[in-house]
Amino acid sequence: MVVALTIAIVIFFGLWWVLFSGGDEAPWVPAGLAASVFLLVAFSAREVVMRRAWTRYLLEQDQHEHTVREGSPQKHSAAKKMHSAALHSAALRAIQKQSAEADAMNSAAEIHLEIFHACQDYLGNTDEALRSNGLSAESRMAIRAGQEKVRGLKKHHLLTWAKDASLALTHEAQQRGRLSDKIETANRALDCLDSSLKLYPDEPELEASKMAIREFIASSKVAHWVELAERSAFKGHYRRAIERYKDALFYLSRETLKEDVRMAGAEKISREIELLRARLNCLGKSESQEPRKRQS
Repeated sequence: MVVALTIAIVIFFGLWWVLFSGGDEAPWVPAGLAASVFLLVAFSAREVVMRRAWTRYLLEQDQHEHTVREGSPQKHSAAKKMHSAALHSAALRAIQKQSAEADAMNSAAEIHLEIFHACQDYLGNTDEALRSNGLSAESRMAIRAGQEKVRGLKKHHLLTWAKDASLALTHEAQQRGRLSDKIETANRALDCLDSSLKLYPDEPELEASKMAIREFIASSKVAHWVELAERSAFKGHYRRAIERYKDALFYLSRETLKEDVRMAGAEKISREIELLRARLNCLGKSESQEPRKRQS
C-alpha cells in the first residue's frame, strides 16, 4: 500500500507538470483523476488477494481442527461435557442473582414473570442434558441439585407475579367508573390467578385472592343496581326503583358472596323496597281522595 500511494503521488505530480507545461488551465483535475483510478485499482487488487489468503487460512484451520478432533475424540467429548456443565452452572447463578434483585427491589410483576420463564427454560435445558449419556455422575448430581433450587424459585416468582398482578388489576378495577369496565378488569385479574392455579392448584393464597375478586365483582353488580334504584327513588319513580332493587336482589342471591354479607344486603334492600311500596300506597290513597274532595 505504501508503494501504491507513492506511485499515485508520482503520477499526480508528473501528469500535473506535463499538463501545466502544455498550457492546460486546470491540470490538477485530470492528474487527480488518474491518480485516483490507479489507487482504486490497487485497492481492488489488494482486496482480492486478502480474500484469497483469508479463505485459504480458514480452510487450513478447519482441516487442522478436523484432524485434531479425529485424533483425540475423548478429549473433545470431555471438553464438551465440561463446557455444558459450566453453562448450566452459570445459568443457575444468573437466575439466583435476578431472583435476589427482584425480591430486594420489590420489582414490578412483569419482572417476576420473566424470571419464571427463565426458570422454565433452565429446567427444560437441564432435562434435555440429563437425558443424554454424556454427563458424569458428579455433573448429574449438580444439575439435579440446581433443578431443585430453580423449581422453588419458579414457584415463588409465579405466585408473586399472580399476587402483584391481580392486586394491581383489582385496584385498577376499583377506579373504573362503568360497571362493564370494572368487571372486565377484574376478570383479567382472575385470569392471572387461574393461570397460576393450573400449575399449583393447592395454593390456598391463590384461592383466597380469587374469592376476594369474585366478591368484588358481585358487590360491584349489586352496588350498580342499588345506585340506579336510589336515583329513580330520588326522582320520584318509585315503581322503577323497586324493579331495580329487585335486580340488585337477584345478583345478590346469584353471585359469590359471604353468607353474612348476603343476608345483610338482602335485608337492607328488602327494607328499601317496603319503604317504596309504602310511599306508593300513600300516593295512591292521596290520588283517590283528591277526586272525592273535588266532588264534595
